Amino acid sequence: MAMTLRLPDDLDAKLTARAERTGRSKQTLAIEAIREAEARAELNVHDILAELTDTDAEILDYLK
Repeated sequence: MAMTLRLPDDLDAKLTARAERTGRSKQTLAIEAIREAEARAELNVHDILAELTDTDAEILDYLK
């Protein structure tokens, strides 16, 4: 799906510079950054759920 992404000038300059340094497109770098951010957010949710499961195991067993 197509979309337009308007970046502040400073971020666009950084993205442009990185694209030139790495020989990759700005689009490729932006997609990669979004995927990495989503993966980090997903990991955080799993970590929090695992911690709650450990710390509240007795309560969870009671609720079963």
